[in-house]
Amino acid sequence: MIQNNLPVILCIVVVMAVQINFFFNSVFDKSTRKNNRFIYFLIFGLLDYTLIFTSFSPILSSIISLLVIFTIAHSYQVEFKIKLIFSLLYAVLMSLASSISFYILYTLDSIDFENMDLIKQFDHISYTKLIFLSCMIMFAVILIIRLVAKRRSFSLPYRYYALILVIPVVSLYHLNILTYKSFYSFLSAIGFLFLNVMIVYIFDTITDNFKFMHENAQLQQQMDYQDANYEKVVHSFKSIKRIIHDTNQQFLYIEECIKRNELGAALEHIKTTLNKVEGAYQRVNTGNLVIDALVTNTLDIGQANGIRIDTRLNLRAHKIPVDRYDLCVVMGNMLDNAIEASKQLKVAEDRYILIKIHTTESALLIHILNHMESESLPLRSQKPNPEFHGIGLTNIARICDKYGGHMTIETKHKQFNNMVLLPFLTNHP
Repeated sequence: MIQNNLPVILCIVVVMAVQINFFFNSVFDKSTRKNNRFIYFLIFGLLDYTLIFTSFSPILSSIISLLVIFTIAHSYQVEFKIKLIFSLLYAVLMSLASSISFYILYTLDSIDFENMDLIKQFDHISYTKLIFLSCMIMFAVILIIRLVAKRRSFSLPYRYYALILVIPVVSLYHLNILTYKSFYSFLSAIGFLFLNVMIVYIFDTITDNFKFMHENAQLQQQMDYQDANYEKVVHSFKSIKRIIHDTNQQFLYIEECIKRNELGAALEHIKTTLNKVEGAYQRVNTGNLVIDALVTNTLDIGQANGIRIDTRLNLRAHKIPVDRYDLCVVMGNMLDNAIEASKQLKVAEDRYILIKIHTTESALLIHILNHMESESLPLRSQKPNPEFHGIGLTNIARICDKYGGHMTIETKHKQFNNMVLLPFLTNHP
């Protein structure tokens, strides 16, 4: 009997381990494999040996088989639901391959496997033929899966996993009512095998579609955000033009007062005009319109929300050779993240932001410091509908890569430090 032939059992266990590992390498990325996978294969070997050596009830045998497969799946760093669905898919595919093998061996060698409980009582040659023929079919199926499977990193809603599992569950049900002696059952097994292989393609297609929808929604939100930043810049520019226009009118009156030698009236009007200009003009005046508009807007928001904001701005030149759109992306997201985090603080005294911007001959350096509620890194947005936010830091990093710069994030003593260095490129305006 097969139980008394240890070399055959060990050979079957090794082949099964290689095949299952081949399957999960095909549907998962090799980079997701955990370290020290040997322990998982050791547990797999012990469970698989026990499954072959010991007789269990059909239900218990199915549960242990799924656990054996899941042991290898657990050696990958992917979501639990992904591990479970592909473990079940492998179990269904292997069952279908075995059903096809039953029919082939019955047709070619007249081996009768009608009584499934007695399989392990046949000579080891027949049983070994069954196992290895099933594995050969599975290796061919896995090669097909490798052609359609993609590396997925996007998670679907749970309801879609439930819908995807319908075909494997229905396949398992039909396997229990098929008879391997019937040619029509043989064709049904091949049909279900094809359907279950297509599950991988369907799963990848749905995942891609949801990923594109999610990215489009994020990009639209980011575009709206950038439009708002440009509105701030445009409003700042219009304010400057209005101030210049109004100031010219005031100069005409002052000139007339001087001509009439009414110096007291002229001096009083000059003071009034200066006060008006100081109140109407931006609170930040570095000469760079993007920085002035966004920092001024941040100061206004901070004042409205009880956030203390200090600015240390030192630009060597008004013109910074960084694309205005890119500068809006970096500055807007950094300042917005600081304001968002500060609003979450319950203690008013902790609501503090430090904005440091300065330039050298070759680079722009931006450092934003704000306090946090906890020591942990709050990289996930706290805004409503956070799934449509959270790409701000990603966009900042993208701009840094574009200019050959870098972004650094440090947290200590409940302080969040976001630092960006953008080298100047001569081909940018």
